[in-house]
Amino acid sequence: MKQMKKILTHLFESKTFSKEEAYGILTNITSGKYNASQMAAFMTAYCMRNITVDELAGFRDAMLDLCLKIDFNDYQLIDLCGTGGDGKNTFNISTLASFIVAGAGYQVAKHGNYGVSSGCGSSNVMEYLGYQFSNDSGEIYRGLDEAGICFLHAPLFHPAMKAVAPIRRELGVKTFFNMLGPLVNPAEPIYQSVGVFSLELARIYGYLYQKTNKKYTILHALDGYDEISLTGDFKLIGNEGEQYVSLDRLGFEKIKAEEIAGGETVEEAAKIFVTILNGEGTIAQNNVVICNAAIAIQTICQEKSFADCYAEAEESLFAKRALNSFHKLLKRKAMVC
Repeated sequence: MKQMKKILTHLFESKTFSKEEAYGILTNITSGKYNASQMAAFMTAYCMRNITVDELAGFRDAMLDLCLKIDFNDYQLIDLCGTGGDGKNTFNISTLASFIVAGAGYQVAKHGNYGVSSGCGSSNVMEYLGYQFSNDSGEIYRGLDEAGICFLHAPLFHPAMKAVAPIRRELGVKTFFNMLGPLVNPAEPIYQSVGVFSLELARIYGYLYQKTNKKYTILHALDGYDEISLTGDFKLIGNEGEQYVSLDRLGFEKIKAEEIAGGETVEEAAKIFVTILNGEGTIAQNNVVICNAAIAIQTICQEKSFADCYAEAEESLFAKRALNSFHKLLKRKAMVC
């Protein structure tokens, strides 16, 4: 009790924690050292103040040290993952883009979870469509070998998060755990295409990734989306620095927010997901998922132009290679497809 009181007082006085202190706090949180009220207060405090690079690094390192380990050394993996928390309620863009990238011949380790601040996370859709979550290494390798993709449902790989999951659901708003999601993929992929909900967080991510051996692209739409939304211009931060990208430069017209809405229920979100995966999405929906997949491909193949990567992604979607990857991952042709 006294320890958490000191931690909260520290936060309320706008003081920051070192990387080592943050590591210790998250380790204690996940091991059940604090009660639900204390953890809720801690998470709420971080909704009201900015996180520092050292704090995020400490939280990340604790999560990775506590997660279930599987050997992925035989694979060159990419993860397409957003922080969520942008409050935009889009359809499951990064998950669809993941299957497009897998269909184009690359190896994807998709890290996902149930929606907390959004209505429908990647795990909600995958579960609804018949995917059975697993942390069995044989099943994970089968997905990569046969479908080019594995789906890593976060609760199965981060068992230490069991204590905070119900609190996050009850709070129903983004917390620092949203910021952690893309950083703590248990596969620790060498390539990362990640969307974040603020430009400040994008730059913190960039600073953290600079200290790793990752090839990365961090996406932030300037109107607040944690992905390329085509509702406006966006920023990219990668190994070569930061760049501003206009829709005019890409050759796209601005679309309306409602054109990429995700529905109000899991059933509606899944219907949109399947429609797009079958190549029957609207022009706006198709362009958005293909653009995000193209950026991921360009993260792996940095010598390729965006246009070439877009063409690869487009072919994967419309030649039904992405759909085939989805079917292979599920080990059957899902009835809803």
